[in-house]
Amino acid sequence: MTDSLNARRARLIDALQPDDAILLVGAGEPVPLPEGTDQNYPYRSHSEYYYLAGMECPSGVLAVDFKGGACGEWVSFVPDLTERERIWDGRAPVPGTTIAALEPWLTQRRGRPIIMLGEPLRGVRADAALTFQAREKLRHLRRPKDAGEIALMRRAAAATAPGYARLRELIAPGVTERALQIEMEVEYLRHGASRTGYASIVGIGSNSAILHTEPTSHAAKAGDFVLVDAAAEVDRYMVDVTRTFVVGEPTPFQRDLHQIVVAAEERAVAKCRPGAEWKEIHLGAARDMVAGLVGMGVMRGAADSLVEQNAHLLFFPHGIGHMVGLGVRDASGSQPGRAKDPRPCLENLRMDLTLAPGYAVTVEPGLYFIPALLNDPKRREKHRNVVNWPLVDQHIGLGGVRIEDTVIVTNGEPESLTGMIPKTP
Repeated sequence: MTDSLNARRARLIDALQPDDAILLVGAGEPVPLPEGTDQNYPYRSHSEYYYLAGMECPSGVLAVDFKGGACGEWVSFVPDLTERERIWDGRAPVPGTTIAALEPWLTQRRGRPIIMLGEPLRGVRADAALTFQAREKLRHLRRPKDAGEIALMRRAAAATAPGYARLRELIAPGVTERALQIEMEVEYLRHGASRTGYASIVGIGSNSAILHTEPTSHAAKAGDFVLVDAAAEVDRYMVDVTRTFVVGEPTPFQRDLHQIVVAAEERAVAKCRPGAEWKEIHLGAARDMVAGLVGMGVMRGAADSLVEQNAHLLFFPHGIGHMVGLGVRDASGSQPGRAKDPRPCLENLRMDLTLAPGYAVTVEPGLYFIPALLNDPKRREKHRNVVNWPLVDQHIGLGGVRIEDTVIVTNGEPESLTGMIPKTP
């Protein structure tokens, strides 16, 4: 048991202040592929289990009896391996108590309330209210990353950077989204990645305006935007990065659009300090980018007023970012006790938090020419006086620009883990 795992478990017990409850944390079961292929989907233990157990263990269960409040009472129940698993999968035994002992362990504590975190266990009835409260408290405890977690994220960033360097060498007319994905991911693995942190997004031309586009055989031509949102993972910890390139020389319009997003991103990164409100960082980036669009002649009016009218959502329809680390949406959400802000301009914001040291966040502003938004008659009518629609129509197929870095909030200057990756188009 490492010191960090001991500290995590002790903090959880202290936060829960349980009375007579029992805590179970399920890793989750392997999920078979359909049609009897005799294989499973790639396995990942539930993040709550991994955070408290520090290992992948299909069907594993962590259990603790809170009576006495001693952290040493944690028990790790692990499955007994079958001969088939040893032969076909090469799996080795995991240290712990046989899973067969879980049922008698629970029987001895029958009638007491159960808190169930991680993946629920079949046949075990948990106390819904206690479980909800415990999950909210654990989510908040997981937000500040400890030194070991940040070290893994730095390694993930170091494995990611060579992938983007390789992209810059390859981007040219004729290269496909799929080819860029393959070359980039190979570089991650060559430089120490365990795998990709999430499904790589590579969009060329108009596809760069599809927020979660999947790489295809679509080929680049001169003048296309190439938006890449992809990063590496090391031992379950990852970073999240986006860069946008141009095939050949950018037009003045493309250069201006790119510079607006880069400047907004860098200003937002600089604001990632303890005590800062995330939604204010989001709104600040929206105002910055709207002011840039006004300067380009795409929009008309004062930036503050345009954001209040939600006109920015035509070009910036998502939030400024989210938490990241043990997963690509690691522990995002709201400050404990905070109700959701009802303003439409914050509808797509993934978190509403006061930043604190150790928080790992993504900062990812973007400007896009999305036909589904810009060709909508109701939106055109609502914003008829604040958008230069003839100019917009000239660029409907342009795509979009997003710039993203993973940032650690510190007691001083924010640390951009991925800031070494160039942002030039």
